[in-house]
Amino acid sequence: MAETLAALHGPTDGTVTLSRHLDWSGHAEYDLNRPTRLASMYKVVLTETSTVEDLHTWLNADLLRRLWPTLWLPPQLRQHWEDAFPELAPTRSNAT
Repeated sequence: MAETLAALHGPTDGTVTLSRHLDWSGHAEYDLNRPTRLASMYKVVLTETSTVEDLHTWLNADLLRRLWPTLWLPPQLRQHWEDAFPELAPTRSNAT
């Protein structure tokens, strides 16, 4: 878990290829200018990471805030992040 959202300085545009330990699907290349691929990448990083370094490398605080209401995440993971960063919780609609 990141200590602060401000520490998340990942890419905001272009195409990125996630490390194999995060995405072994064969579709690890993400065009961040395509909203569905951007959301998919954030879901993969949030659900598959085991290091803070991965969060810092791949996630961007502003994009995370923007995507949060519509990201599909396991309920326990979403709750864990919202407990750590209460500013995310009020942005959530009915997404689960």
